[in-house]
Amino acid sequence: MIVRRDHPRLTGAIDRQVRNGTLRPVLPGVYAAPETCESVQTRILALMRWDPDAILIGPAAAWTSFWPEIRMANVTCSLRHQRRPQHGYEFTRRQIPAELVLHRAGLRLTSTALTALDLCATVGGAAIDQALRTRATTLAHLQRALELTTARVGNPTRRQLLLDSRSEPWSEAERSLHRLLRAAGITGWQANRAVLLGDLTFYVDVIFRKRKLAIEIDGRSYHNGAEVFETDRWRQNLLVLDGWCVLRFTWTRINERPEEVIAMVRHAIEMLTAVRL
Repeated sequence: MIVRRDHPRLTGAIDRQVRNGTLRPVLPGVYAAPETCESVQTRILALMRWDPDAILIGPAAAWTSFWPEIRMANVTCSLRHQRRPQHGYEFTRRQIPAELVLHRAGLRLTSTALTALDLCATVGGAAIDQALRTRATTLAHLQRALELTTARVGNPTRRQLLLDSRSEPWSEAERSLHRLLRAAGITGWQANRAVLLGDLTFYVDVIFRKRKLAIEIDGRSYHNGAEVFETDRWRQNLLVLDGWCVLRFTWTRINERPEEVIAMVRHAIEMLTAVRL
């Protein structure tokens, strides 16, 4: 990558390489090899060279920090000054509290907490779930980010999503099940807690430790991989052999037949309570 203003004596050479296709403009005055120009990494690096005050926000900040799989059409960023639209970028002007700006490897981006909250407008609670699942932020940091941006449109929805996240769900399906359990008045459970089986440690989606009841949730994406499928079944076998009762619910069952899910959980609790009396 080459920036024209950094090499005033090479202006003619840069222009020649642009004409013959050796270089291609990514942003005005910032050039890179043609085969790299459309990559997210190149566009982000070019942005930082073009405008050092730029701050990555939304999907671009998530891609850079805690969510490399997120889909992104344009590099999203906040600029201090008004700029003309550029191909591959989405510009906005926004006041971001200094406490919520990270400086990382020459990049400026919103903190994971603020990024996750920003994305609630487009992906709901999935961004919060991803940030918590990857341990990229905490509920306390999410609450602090919300406190520092109190005047934003959409904050009532963000507050509700944070309230639903108080047991730290790792997926939308888990978030839905937590909501059902609370609404039904079912207590004594924890989410995503470790269970030690011999020399192996597993994390169970929802656990009633005193009753040795484990609930596993088969989401629409996370459990699709063959390796995850195999691991889940092996883990279930180990739990059963250790005396645990294991219930499995799909995302569809939780959302379309919630009364059946709650009825089965209640039945399991009653059965295990009777066994232990």
